[in-house]
Amino acid sequence: MAERSLRADARRNREAIIAAARSVVEEGRFFELRFDDFAERAGVGTGTLYRHFPTRGDLAAAVYLDEVLTLSEHARELSETLPAGKALEAFLRDVVSHIRAHEGFARALSSLMADGQAGDTVTSSQPLEDAVATLVAAAAAEGSIRRDVRAGALMMALHSIGASGDRPDWRAETDDLITLVIAGLHSKT
Repeated sequence: MAERSLRADARRNREAIIAAARSVVEEGRFFELRFDDFAERAGVGTGTLYRHFPTRGDLAAAVYLDEVLTLSEHARELSETLPAGKALEAFLRDVVSHIRAHEGFARALSSLMADGQAGDTVTSSQPLEDAVATLVAAAAAEGSIRRDVRAGALMMALHSIGASGDRPDWRAETDDLITLVIAGLHSKT
């Protein structure tokens, strides 16, 4: 359901449900709560919850899109306040920090995606990929990174970080990987 086509009260209810779900994600309890508990936390009826989000996967996909839009806005803010190469580096490190802060949700969302239960998260990723492409293009134009870098390669690295959270040294390895990625942005071909 397109958010802009909703009545004002329905849009407020939808936003309240997403906000409640986002707070549960931040608590690390998104998959521990009964699905109906999200309605109570949002202050809406269960019918309203199910009307907007028929499944937990649909709600997870909406929270994911909300996160994507937040990160995309962060990319824009960085591009307005830092030189292009520094903005790209800061953004990559910030995304990794964001993934770490929500690592349980990232793993669970990956599982839902693998089972086909998380809506269209591929399409939901497009604003983030567009933001990364804008940062990459600006950094390449500035001459601070290689000109042959593609945003898709960076997105694959970020998705791999999110999907590999079950590794025992994941936090240390994410630092190593992002350091390698950033070094690779600067190396000459």
